[in-house]
Amino acid sequence: MKLLIVITSYRAKDLTVDCLRSLVGEVKETPGIRVGICDNGNEDDTLDYLNNAIASEGWQDWVYVKHVMPNRGFAGGNNVILRDALESGEGYDYYLLLNADTIVRPGALGRLISGMESEEGIGIACPRLEWPDGSPQISCFRFMSPVSEFIDAARTSVVTKLLERWNIPMPVSDVPTEMQWGSFACALIRREVLEKVGVLDERYYLYYDDVDYCRLARNAGWRVKYFPDSHVVHLRGKSNPLKEKAAKRLRRPAYWYRSRSGYLVKFYGRAGLFAANMLWYAGRMISLLRELIGNKQPHVCEKEWRDIWIGFSQAR
Repeated sequence: MKLLIVITSYRAKDLTVDCLRSLVGEVKETPGIRVGICDNGNEDDTLDYLNNAIASEGWQDWVYVKHVMPNRGFAGGNNVILRDALESGEGYDYYLLLNADTIVRPGALGRLISGMESEEGIGIACPRLEWPDGSPQISCFRFMSPVSEFIDAARTSVVTKLLERWNIPMPVSDVPTEMQWGSFACALIRREVLEKVGVLDERYYLYYDDVDYCRLARNAGWRVKYFPDSHVVHLRGKSNPLKEKAAKRLRRPAYWYRSRSGYLVKFYGRAGLFAANMLWYAGRMISLLRELIGNKQPHVCEKEWRDIWIGFSQAR
C-alpha cells in the first residue's frame, strides 16, 4: 500500500510543521507513506523554514516541498502535488488531502485506510474532525441546493425540520455513515477516482471544491463514507479567517460567492442559481421577521443580500 499525503501551505508554516509532527507515528506505523507539500504562493521564508524543519527533524525520506507562485488557491495548490504524482507513475494507491491546520491523532490514517478497504465502492473516506478537546465538528453533509439556500437563510427550526432532507449538515454519528460529501480538511481518495474524475476543479479558488468533487465522484459511481473511529483535529479558522468572519457576521470575500455561484451553475444551471438566490430572499424574509419580533441579531453576513449575485454572469 502506497499513500501520498498532500498538504497546501499558505501563511501556515508553523501549522504545517505541527501537522508533520503529528504524522511521524503514522509514517512509522504504515510503511509507504510520503508527504508532498505545496508552498502555495508564500512570499516570505516559508520554503526555507519548511526545508530546514524537514532536515533538522530527519524527515527527508518521506517529506518534500514544491514552491509555486502565485497562490493557486486550495484546489490549485493541491493539484500541483496531485498532477506531479499521477504523471510520475509512482503508483500510489491512495491520496490524502490534508489541511495544514490539522493534527492527526495516533492511528487515524490506519483506521481510515481500513475503512476504505472494508467495503467495495468507497471512493472517498473522511474521518471524524474534532476540536483539540475532542469534541466533534460536523463532518457529514448533504449537497448544497437551491432549497438548502432557503433553509440557511430562514434559520428557523420549523423550516429546517420540514425540509430536513435538503438541510446540509447531517447529525454527528458514532458509526460509519454514508454521506453525500465530506470536508476536504482531511479526505482519503482512491487512485481510481482521480484517474476517472480527474483532479480538483481550479475554478474554485477556495471553498466548494470538496462538495463539487464528492458530487462528481458519486456521479461516477463511487461512494463517500465517514469513519468516526479515525480522529483528526481541525484547528478551523487558524489558516483562514473566513469562518471566524462569518461567525461574526462580517462580510465574506468575493471569492466565496464566486465559488458558490460556480457550484450552483455547474450542477443546477444559471436558472438554478437564480432560483437559489430568490429562495435565499424568501428565507431571509422569514428570519428577518423573527429577528424583528424577537429583537434578535441578524444571522446573515454583512451585505450578503447583495453579494449572492457575485459571479452570476461569469459562472460556468
